[in-house]
Amino acid sequence: MNNSTIITIFFILLSLIEIVLTTRKVKDLIVVSVSTHITDGFERFNRSLKIYGLKSEILGLNQPWKGGDVARQSGGGQKIRLLRQYLESIRNEHDNRLILFTDSYDVIVNGNSDEIVKKFQTFNANVVFSSEKYCWPDVSLAASYPKSDGKRYLNSGGFIGFATELYKIVNLAQDLNDDDDDQLFYTKIYLEQKYRKHFGIRLDLNSYLFQNLNGEIGDVEIRFNNIDHEDYPHVLMAIIILKPTPFFPEFLDYLKSMDYPKNRITIFIQSNTDFHNEQIGEFSENSGKFHKNFQYSETKLANEWQLRNNYLDECQRINCDYLFVVDSDVRLTNSKTLHELIEANRSIIAPMLVRPKEYWSNFWGTITNDGYYSRSHDYVQIIKNERRGIWNVPFISSCYLIKSSTILNQENFQTKNQQWKFPLSYRNHQQPQHKNDDIDGNGNGGGESLDPEMYFCHILRLNGIFMFVTNENDYGHLAQMDTIDFQLKHSEFYEIYTNEIEWRKRYIHENYTKNLLDDNIIEQPCHDVYWFPIVTPVFCQHLIEIMENNGEWSAGKNEDPRLAGGYENVPTVDIHMKQVGLEQQWLYFLREYVRPVQEKIFIGYYHDPPQAIMNFVVRYHPNEQAFLRPHHDASTYTVNIALNRPNIDYEGGGCRFIRQNCSITNLRVGWSLIHPGRLTHFHEGLTVTKGVRYIMVSFVDP
Repeated sequence: MNNSTIITIFFILLSLIEIVLTTRKVKDLIVVSVSTHITDGFERFNRSLKIYGLKSEILGLNQPWKGGDVARQSGGGQKIRLLRQYLESIRNEHDNRLILFTDSYDVIVNGNSDEIVKKFQTFNANVVFSSEKYCWPDVSLAASYPKSDGKRYLNSGGFIGFATELYKIVNLAQDLNDDDDDQLFYTKIYLEQKYRKHFGIRLDLNSYLFQNLNGEIGDVEIRFNNIDHEDYPHVLMAIIILKPTPFFPEFLDYLKSMDYPKNRITIFIQSNTDFHNEQIGEFSENSGKFHKNFQYSETKLANEWQLRNNYLDECQRINCDYLFVVDSDVRLTNSKTLHELIEANRSIIAPMLVRPKEYWSNFWGTITNDGYYSRSHDYVQIIKNERRGIWNVPFISSCYLIKSSTILNQENFQTKNQQWKFPLSYRNHQQPQHKNDDIDGNGNGGGESLDPEMYFCHILRLNGIFMFVTNENDYGHLAQMDTIDFQLKHSEFYEIYTNEIEWRKRYIHENYTKNLLDDNIIEQPCHDVYWFPIVTPVFCQHLIEIMENNGEWSAGKNEDPRLAGGYENVPTVDIHMKQVGLEQQWLYFLREYVRPVQEKIFIGYYHDPPQAIMNFVVRYHPNEQAFLRPHHDASTYTVNIALNRPNIDYEGGGCRFIRQNCSITNLRVGWSLIHPGRLTHFHEGLTVTKGVRYIMVSFVDP
């Protein structure tokens, strides 16, 4: 088990055991750790030491790390060498000095000196090592361990013992190299029975002193209550458009709705496509005058590496306080997102975003040894919001907030490519390769081109900078970018189930949900003919334009090769949804938006999913087909949606129900009529005298 990837917390039980099993007196306790450079984790570790008033010695600070990539493979021998040098320097000063040796980047201490000493004394040992349930790094040694019901394998990430015994132990490592494995060394000492007894070594099998946990939640420090808008942090909102994006206007609307002072936001848009130039221009014209600054880089760059480097330079140029990166697949539906990310007070934090109905999100719970995605044990619980909080994760993407001080004031970032000064900086304008960059730490990365965000997160991990994702609230979701065909006329019209949230926002009538309220009465312009709002005028316009773009209108004759049997009893000039590739989307529409209203108005009739073979747009024109003779529909019930405006787009028209002696002529755009089909509602289409009338018709459950 990799001891540097597991956060080891020294959990001291507050119910102290007073019985002391050893008579050896402890003179003093010193916490000793190795840290070659300052990281977020080290700062956290230091804070915990100060809270409990513990004496400490930090070894190796500002020295080069030569202990290997212990995040993924064996190593860490340098820690033993540094500890041996330290113990040599204090030798004979205090024979009964107690040393608590621990990692620092992924550790916090949670007890004072007295608590730690008393717990140590209950072991009746000279040295106590932490333990874990994995035998690392040599699994073949598992059989050599004494049998135990607890965590039976030694973990070298934390141990405590008398300085005299510890010195004797580490002095056995004279031939150990800096990149040899420290845990393997201590394991072999422990497994040698003569050493185990001679040095008085025991394992903390039941986690009395040492506990392994994942994640930590720090204090929230920044709050916006009673802060003047002029004092809000200056945020550079870096908008990244890598390719044509479905529902791009909605994406911009979400950003415009951010509840944060506009005069404290600089917007910097970069796009690698011309597809949205017109929409970006409108956004700039409407929003630019309200923000602190607004820039749109129209220069198309060769690759994503160059594009992502630009916003770092821009943040540095304008001296921003925060960099807020937002890719165009992000949908931030929570207007408080930016507020809450800043208040979380993390160096780098992302709002959790998930593709609806999928497990795809903008973070990884854990990674494989070569730096790729691996599902953590709690990943599904987190993305389903069954667990809420702020989570320390190894990878984030698409949307994240960065304190500028994290990336602009770090002069000593370690990188595998020394041309890179900052973790976000792609100054060589090339895509690093695994074989050149050694991202997996073993020198043979495979030669695959790296994703920029993967490399970005790799460099952050390399430098001990924590990344977090929060799902304390709901912040939005990710769009599905790979299903849309932009060659289609109004391609987003087809995204009803792949990008349903934005589809609904654009195409479903704002008053649709009122239809479903128990106390809302659905209008009946004629007996058993119901009328209700269902789609927007944009829906109607786009559907008409899709049909006209297709142009394959039927002749309005009885012979119709599109139908089984090739005959239509009551023909119209129409185009079927199947002809424009929308049949499955329309059946989904009937199920999700028509069926709930139908079940309310036609009480006792349930059919899920509804079936419909005939789904078509009808066109009435004075010089083509101006009316439709009386008929019954081949349906249990019929859906009829008005797609354009009476007395504006056309004159005349409407529907007359003959038995009910009732006509509906003043049709409402985006409203649907529902009426019984086969038996009771004999009806006709009234004559259009001018212009063109369009309606959408479905014969449901024929």
